[in-house]
Amino acid sequence: QVQLVESGGGLVQAGGSLRLSCAASGRTLSTNSMGWFRQAPGKGRELVATINWSGGSTYYADSVKGRFTISRDNAKNTVHLQMNSLKPEDTAVYYCAADGLRISNTHAEYWGRGTQVTVSS
Repeated sequence: QVQLVESGGGLVQAGGSLRLSCAASGRTLSTNSMGWFRQAPGKGRELVATINWSGGSTYYADSVKGRFTISRDNAKNTVHLQMNSLKPEDTAVYYCAADGLRISNTHAEYWGRGTQVTVSS
């Protein structure tokens, strides 16, 4: 099993920045793919970004390309999401996710409990 704990959410004005962090514990060798999903009120869960073990392969949703950056530190079993130029439509609960193989748009093996990000206009 893998446990994921997010931190770094909060309230920020439009145009501001936040950095989310996710700490993994347990069978961390089962975290080949790590990433972030988000879910806004009344909407479905959206895959935001993923990164593979080496960090050499990343994915970003079109809605966040150029504004968000995902990174990971395997020595510390952490993954980060740097969010810049935030918009009100980025308001959502952000979930950290991990998978032993690959995170897809709808599937990840392990999930965190989520952290709230609110962007005011």
